Amino acid sequence: MAINLTKGQKIDLRKSSGETLTDFCVGVNWGAIQKKAFFGLSSTSQNVDLDLSCVVIDENNNICDHLYSPLYRVEVLQQFGLPKGKMVTSDGALKHTGDDLEGDKGGDDGLDNEIITVNLSNLNPKASQIFFFLNNAGNEDFSMIPYAKIRMFEGTPQTVKSVFADYNVSAENQYAGKRSIIMGKLYKRNGEWKFSAIGDPTEDVFLGQTIHRIVKSYL
Repeated sequence: MAINLTKGQKIDLRKSSGETLTDFCVGVNWGAIQKKAFFGLSSTSQNVDLDLSCVVIDENNNICDHLYSPLYRVEVLQQFGLPKGKMVTSDGALKHTGDDLEGDKGGDDGLDNEIITVNLSNLNPKASQIFFFLNNAGNEDFSMIPYAKIRMFEGTPQTVKSVFADYNVSAENQYAGKRSIIMGKLYKRNGEWKFSAIGDPTEDVFLGQTIHRIVKSYL
């Protein structure tokens, strides 16, 4: 039975069998914007291009690795002191499935639009926190997007074996004027990894702003 998380809730990565969850997927699901039909015309969908990213923080509260789209312009990233995007961390422990440019059309299809696979056993031992966040590549704010959900599950990006925990982010806050969401973090406490549901929306219009916010206000 999956754990239904609420904002601020913290959980251990232990399954009902007592085993520790070490190899899993963090997926995010969101909907395209449905536009109402007028004068007998059929309804239409507006694509929503959200980007799931993460940064890895070491025990000294410094960024030691990252995952975000390689499509972000290098010259813009350099203005924030950030390196080029990539889809696999240096230790191979975190992998991104790729960019979804549209979101679900016609309602929630039950699948995740973007996924980061996590293998804690292979993670750099210096890592102490991993923050997951969403940025909108378009101009919509999150009050216009039907839903945004994050979940942790065992399996593969193509097949969900068992959902460990899920968090309906859009059920928690008012999102008018908000263009990004700091969704949650994995963090190490006394040698064990745990998860905290954050769900904080921000006005950030670029990934670099969100990363700076995490470093300044969440460490």
